[in-house]
Amino acid sequence: MIFDRRRIPADASITMTPGRDGWPLRTYFQPARGTVCGSILWLGGRGDIFEKYLESFDAWTQAGRSVTSFDWRGQGGSGRLGINPRIGHVDDFATWIDDLAAFYDDWRLRTPGPHFVFGHSMGGHLLLRALSERCIDPVAAVLSAPMLGFESGPIPFAMAAAMARLLARVTTSRNAAWKSNEKPSLPGASRQDYLTHDPDRYADELWWKQQNPELVLGPPSWSWLAAAFRSIAGLRQPDAVEHIAVPILILGTDGDQLVSPSAIRAFAARLTDAKLVMLGKDAAHEILRERDGPRNCMLAAIAEFLDGRT
Repeated sequence: MIFDRRRIPADASITMTPGRDGWPLRTYFQPARGTVCGSILWLGGRGDIFEKYLESFDAWTQAGRSVTSFDWRGQGGSGRLGINPRIGHVDDFATWIDDLAAFYDDWRLRTPGPHFVFGHSMGGHLLLRALSERCIDPVAAVLSAPMLGFESGPIPFAMAAAMARLLARVTTSRNAAWKSNEKPSLPGASRQDYLTHDPDRYADELWWKQQNPELVLGPPSWSWLAAAFRSIAGLRQPDAVEHIAVPILILGTDGDQLVSPSAIRAFAARLTDAKLVMLGKDAAHEILRERDGPRNCMLAAIAEFLDGRT
């Protein structure tokens, strides 16, 4: 049976969950089907909405694991941050770490174990940071194209970070770091090329946002970008991640034009219990929304990883 990616499954629910300070977080829950063998918490990337991953959620629930997700504070259907609600803004990623820690504690108590946490892109970065800071303690974690460095061309990390830090000081949350798209790019650059080579799955995202324009988020603020560089730099410090004992599966692709494949490899080498699976240049950033070939390869890697820890 073909899964309908443009319909919320009948057994799923979407609610508003108050954060640690009462901030509204739009939350998704889909129960496990058949024999229950665990629970998954999915953490999306910058500007993500959980509707983009319904197809993967359904596969995991079919395998007996419930799926929970929430839109980060400041994006999707959660309460927005900053003056302009269409600009992705945050002053410090610690805000999201606090939200994750509080949400995780509640989720772990009301869902059956073993507990797994998945993070894509910015969500993968925040997941690794939460593990580093010992804010959460899942049985295992999966990082999908984690944001551990940017594909910034010839500009060195330190120089790009300094530029973002300077511009964050002289701008406000109403000022976008660039005009459109997922990264600074030439006019006419294809957003789809950065994300997925599957035109149908890409069109699904546009459809969901057409149905609910309030879910749309544009480019980040300079403050977001400066905070991202600062958070990545913190994880690059000696001994920042080496102590993490949680088994981690890391998924990446050499075709990623948004986050750095070389940075993903470098972090995988630093972790004590990490398995790295890299696709070639024929797959883009949103691995779980790619064409069936590479996507199924990654789903199989995830299933093997989870089954070995259930």
